Amino acid sequence: MSLPAVFDYHPATSVDEALALLQQYGDDAKLLAGGHSLLPMMKLRLAQPGHLVDLGKISGLSYIREEDGAIAVGAMTTYTTMENSDLLRRHFAMLAEGIAVIGDPQVRNRGTIGGSIAHADPAADMPGMVLALKADILVQGVNGVRTIKADDFFTGTFETALEPNEIVTEIRFAIPPPHSGSAYMKLENKASHYAVAGCAAVVTLDTDGTCTSASVVITGASAKATRASGVEAVLVGKKLDEPSIAGAATHASEGLDVLGDIHGSKAYRGQMAVVMARRAITRAVERA
Repeated sequence: MSLPAVFDYHPATSVDEALALLQQYGDDAKLLAGGHSLLPMMKLRLAQPGHLVDLGKISGLSYIREEDGAIAVGAMTTYTTMENSDLLRRHFAMLAEGIAVIGDPQVRNRGTIGGSIAHADPAADMPGMVLALKADILVQGVNGVRTIKADDFFTGTFETALEPNEIVTEIRFAIPPPHSGSAYMKLENKASHYAVAGCAAVVTLDTDGTCTSASVVITGASAKATRASGVEAVLVGKKLDEPSIAGAATHASEGLDVLGDIHGSKAYRGQMAVVMARRAITRAVERA
């Protein structure tokens, strides 16, 4: 069994304490949320922090509540808590659907929404859903709290707009207007359950079934969760029947730097992005 390098463990009891520890130890410190991304990397010695700052002891970072036309989710809220939330399920079918296919029960019981988006794994499911739902991400640093739009948050493979001494504290999802639907579909790696290619889709229809807004994000196929602007542009203004959805989905891999590896060639991943987009949009329309 692989063992991590020696490190000092710091169980922070407040966000301010965690921030102070990050300032004190700088690049030699890492934050621990659920641990399902960081700890495997430490065991393989791909990450060797000298100081581990555990956020699990901080009270007040795990919650789901409705505030000012949005649903606020604390960064340390686990996948299982989110999946079982009637409030989230009522407004965002995508979240319960997508969380159900993340990892396995052990991962969902410990993994957190804040940890996932801060890690920004391109094959993870939560970044794509957060991006498709156009969430606001609240982060706290020594200079206070700032809000980052999801479209500005994910900048690259395992890269975000977080500053070195900032911590994700909350994710806010605006409650969608009437006649909105959302869905998440993916082709998963059978061993890891990560997305080989996936799609998160949100649509809003008017009373005659015409699409008034669309948010479509492709996961797993490229270096980061990426908005499929070409698909969105084709959907808006059309009545979303099977042919129009299929036509829009053909643009799913446009602008993507599609990855190729042992799990799927570039051509295969690109085609699967199209397939997953068609399926996710169709399901979202059925729910709208």
